[in-house]
Amino acid sequence: MQTNLTRFILSSPKRLALPLGIYPGLQLTGKTVAKVAHDFLIQANASFALAERYHSPFLQTAMDISVEAETFGAQIDFDAEVPVVSGRLITRREDVSMLFQPKVGHKRTIVPLSVIPELKDRIGFDNRFILGSMSGPFTLAGLLFGLDELIALTDSDPAFALDLLKLATNYLVRYAEAQRGVGADGIIMAECSAGMLSPQKCAKFSTPFVRQIIESLQTDTYSFIYHNCMATLDHLDDILRDGAAIHHFGSRMEFPAGLQRVDGETVLAGNLDAAEILTKTNPDQVYEQTLNLLHATAGYKNFLVSSNCDLSLNTPIPNLDAFHKALTDFNGV
Repeated sequence: MQTNLTRFILSSPKRLALPLGIYPGLQLTGKTVAKVAHDFLIQANASFALAERYHSPFLQTAMDISVEAETFGAQIDFDAEVPVVSGRLITRREDVSMLFQPKVGHKRTIVPLSVIPELKDRIGFDNRFILGSMSGPFTLAGLLFGLDELIALTDSDPAFALDLLKLATNYLVRYAEAQRGVGADGIIMAECSAGMLSPQKCAKFSTPFVRQIIESLQTDTYSFIYHNCMATLDHLDDILRDGAAIHHFGSRMEFPAGLQRVDGETVLAGNLDAAEILTKTNPDQVYEQTLNLLHATAGYKNFLVSSNCDLSLNTPIPNLDAFHKALTDFNGV
C-alpha cells in the first residue's frame, strides 16, 4: 500500500537513510538505557538529538520489545544491555485463561505513548515523520511462551500456538492504534522471531496475524514498517503479502536480489550490519561499506538504506557520522 511516507521516500531527489534505534543518542545526552526505558523525556531527548545531528526526516521511539510482554506480567531484566524478558510467563494452556488483556498505557507502554506527542511538539509542522515501535505477534507470543518452545509448539500443538498468536494480536492492535491516536505517522513492527520459522510456517503463524493488524490500522497517514532481521529471500514473497508500507530486513536478506523481485513502488530497507560493521569497525570501514551498499542498490529509488537491526548503545558516534557522510557524498550534496 502506498502512503504519504512511501511517497515521500520515492519522490525524494536524494537517497534517504533510516538507521534503526535511538540508543546511540544517549551518548549525546549522557543518559543510560535503563533511564530511557522508563522516562519519556530522556527517550525523546535521545531521539531528537540523533535526528538533529543527522538532519533526519525520521524520528523514532526506542525499539524495546520487552514493553508489551511486561504489560502482560512478564519479568524484565533491566541490567542487560537492553531490557530483556526473563523467564516464561506462559508454560501451559491453562496459564492463558488466567491472563487478562492488559490496558494500553499500563506499565511502560505509557513511555512511547508520551514520547510521540513530545516529539510532535518539537518538530512542529516540519515535513518529518514520527515513528513508534511495537513487537510483532509471533515475537510477542515467543516472549510470553518462550521462543524455542513456541517454535516447537507449531508442530506439537499448532492450535495452541494459534491461540497464543490471537492473544498477542488482540493486544497489539490496540497498542498500535493508541500510538496512531497520539500522533505517530507510522510504526516499526519488530517481527524478527518469525524469521526463525520456515517460509511455510511463517505463512501460517506470522503473516496472517501481521496482516490483520496492518489491515485494521494502516492509512494514508499512518504507515507500518515491518522489520524482520532474520528473514531470507525465501521468506520475502510471503512477507510482502502483509500489506505493510515498508519492509525492513537484516543481513540475511540478499540485496539487490530482493529488490529485483518487487516493483518500483514497493519500498524495501536494510541492511548494514549493526553489530559487526557499525559497532565493531572504524569510521573508514563504515564509510566504505555504506558506499558499497548504496552503489549496489543505486538503481533502486525504492530502497531505504539502514542498519540491519537496532543500533546498540555502544555504536560509536564517529561510525554513525561516517555512515551519514557516505550517504551525503553519494548524494553529491
